Amino acid sequence: MSLPRITIVIPCLNERNTLPFVLEKCLSIQKANKMKYELEILVSDNGSNDGSQEFAKSLGVRVEHCETKGYGAALDSGIKNAKGDIIIFADADDTYDFLEAPKLIDKILETKCDMVIGSRLDGDIHKGAMPFLHRYLGTPVINWIINRLYAKNFKIRDSNSGFRCFKKQKYLEWDVKSKGMEFASEMLIKALQHDSKMEHVPVSLYPDKPGRTPHLKTWRDGMRHLLRILFYAPYFFQKLGLTILLVSFSQLMYGLFSGGISEVFGFRIYGIHSLVLLSFASLIGLSIWSVGLQIATRQSKTYGVYAKILNWNEDRLFFVLLFGFSAMTLLFLYLIWKWKQNDYLFLNFERELIVTSTTGLLIFLFGINALTAHILKRE
Repeated sequence: MSLPRITIVIPCLNERNTLPFVLEKCLSIQKANKMKYELEILVSDNGSNDGSQEFAKSLGVRVEHCETKGYGAALDSGIKNAKGDIIIFADADDTYDFLEAPKLIDKILETKCDMVIGSRLDGDIHKGAMPFLHRYLGTPVINWIINRLYAKNFKIRDSNSGFRCFKKQKYLEWDVKSKGMEFASEMLIKALQHDSKMEHVPVSLYPDKPGRTPHLKTWRDGMRHLLRILFYAPYFFQKLGLTILLVSFSQLMYGLFSGGISEVFGFRIYGIHSLVLLSFASLIGLSIWSVGLQIATRQSKTYGVYAKILNWNEDRLFFVLLFGFSAMTLLFLYLIWKWKQNDYLFLNFERELIVTSTTGLLIFLFGINALTAHILKRE
C-alpha cells in the first residue's frame, strides 16, 4: 500500500534570515515521518533577491518561481506545482511552528476531511505575536462576517490563520482567485460554499524575528479581506437592501394617506420630517440593493431577482427602461402642474411632493442600475 503524498508549500519573499529555521524543522519532520507518508518540501518564491532561493536549493529543497506578485499568487502557484495529494502551508517567517505540522496532517488523514485549519485563537499566542487589533477586532470580526454570510454546519474560528492542511483536488475545485492576503478569506468562503468538511487544530503563534519587516499591512489588507468576502455575497445586499426599501417605502406611503401625525410609543411620526427620513431610508435601501446587482454581474451563477434582471433580453430591457423613465417624467410633470396651480409662487403639498419625488428617484435609480448591470455584463 502506497504512502500518502504530502507537500509542504512555503511562500517566500526575501526570508533568508528566517528560512533556515523553517526548513530545518521541515526536514526534521520529513525524516521523522518517512514511514508514515512521503513528504515533499516546496518553496514558492515570489521574486526574492536576498539569497532565499539559493539557500533552499543548497539543502536539496525544491524551489519554484512565481512571477505574479502577492501572497495568494505564491501559494496558488506552489499548490498547483506540488506533487502531493495533500498540501500543508505556512509562512516562511517562522511565526508558525512547522513542528506542529504533523498534528494537521494526522487530523486530515484520520478524519478524511477536506481541510484542517490551524487555529491560533484556540492555541498558544506568544507575547507580541499578534497585535491587539488583529486579535480582538480584525480576526473576530472577519470570523463573524464569514460565518454569518456563508457558514451552515461549520463555524470558522480563525479566518486569518496562515497554517492550513487540505486536499489538493478539493482546492482545485474551489478555484481560489485572490492574489494577495485576501487569499486566506476566499479559500474559506469557497470551501464553505462547496460544503467541504473542515476541522480545527490548535496551533502556536510566535512573534516576528527581530529586524524583520512584516509583509502584512493592517488596514490595506483588512479592507482587501472585507471586499473579497462581500464580493461573493451579492444576496446579502439584496436581502438587506430590499428589507430597508420595502419597510421605509411602505411607511412613506402610509404617511401620505394617513392624513396626519400619529403618536406611537410616545413618538410623533408621519409628519413632514418623518417622511423626509423615510424617503432617505428608501433611497439608501435601493442603493444597497443595487450594489448586490452590480456584484451579481461578475458572478458565474446568479439566482432570484438579480438573475431575472440580468437575463432580460434587449427588448425587455428597452421597454422596462422606457416605461420607467416615462413614469418618472410623468411624476415630474405632475409636480410642475401642481406648482402651476399656485402660480409658481409656493408649494403647499409637501406630503405629495416628498412621496412623488422619492418614487420618481427610485424608478430612475432602478433603471440606471439595471442599465449599468447590462453594460457590465457585456464584458
